[in-house]
Amino acid sequence: MNALVAYAEIPRSTFYNIAKKLDLPDPDAGLKAEIQTIYDEHEGRYGYRRICDELANRGQKVNHKKVQRIMKELGLKCIVRMKKYKSYKGTVGEIAPNILNRKFIAEAPNEKWVTDITEFKLFGEKLYLSPVLDLFNGEIITYTIGSSPTFSLVSNMLEKALEHLPAEHQLLMHSDQGWHYQMKQYRHALEARGIVQSMSRKGNCYDNSVIENFFGILKSELLYLKEFESVDQFKIELEKYITYYNTKRIKAKLKGMSPIHYRTHTQLAA
Repeated sequence: MNALVAYAEIPRSTFYNIAKKLDLPDPDAGLKAEIQTIYDEHEGRYGYRRICDELANRGQKVNHKKVQRIMKELGLKCIVRMKKYKSYKGTVGEIAPNILNRKFIAEAPNEKWVTDITEFKLFGEKLYLSPVLDLFNGEIITYTIGSSPTFSLVSNMLEKALEHLPAEHQLLMHSDQGWHYQMKQYRHALEARGIVQSMSRKGNCYDNSVIENFFGILKSELLYLKEFESVDQFKIELEKYITYYNTKRIKAKLKGMSPIHYRTHTQLAA
C-alpha cells in the first residue's frame, strides 16, 4: 500500500479518499474492530491513550493520534471524567507569592506540602476530594471528601493535616489561588503554626503539577479500572485506593518502595 502511494506521488490522505470511493477494503478494519472490543470490554472507561496502551499490551504498536482519529470516526468517547475543580473566583482574600516555584524536591518529611481540590462527576452527582501531599515521598498526609466544595472541605483537611505536623516544625504549604486558600481563616491557621504559604501563579497548573499528577494516577488506576454501582461505593473504593497508594504502590524514584515504606526507611537510616 505504501509503495502504491509513493509510486503515485500523491498524499496518503488523497489515496485513502480515492480508495474509499472505489469501495476498496478498509485497511484499518482489523484495528477498528480491536479498538471497539477494548472500548466495550472497559464499558467506555478508556480514552484513546489508554486504548493505545492496551493495544501495545496486545502486541500492536499504534500511534496515539491514529487511535484518537479512529475513535472519533467510530464515535467512541470516554464516558468517565475526573476534572480538576476550578475554585478560582478572583481575589476574595490575599494571594501569597509562588515561593515553591516548582522546586518539588524535599529533603525531609513535612518540609513541603501541596494541596488542591478535584471534582468527580459520577451518576449525575458530584464528589470533591481535598488531599494534602508531602513532596518528600508523594505520600497523601490526609484528605477530606465531600459532596460540595465548601470551605469546611478545606478547613477540615487542614485541621487533620496539622495533627501530623510536629510542633514548631518549619513547613511550606503550597496551593493554587483557589478562594478557599485565600480565606482569612485558612491563612491564620497556617500563620498560627508558623507555616509559610505559597500559591501557584494564576491559571498555571504546572506550578502544582505533583498533585495534578496524583489526580491523573487516580483517574488511570481507579476510575478506569473498576466498576462502580453508586457514588457511595466509589467513595469507599477511593478511600481504599488512597491507603493502597500510600502503603503498597511502589515508585521507581522511591527506590522501588511505597511512600510510607520510603519515609520509614529513610528515617531508620538517618
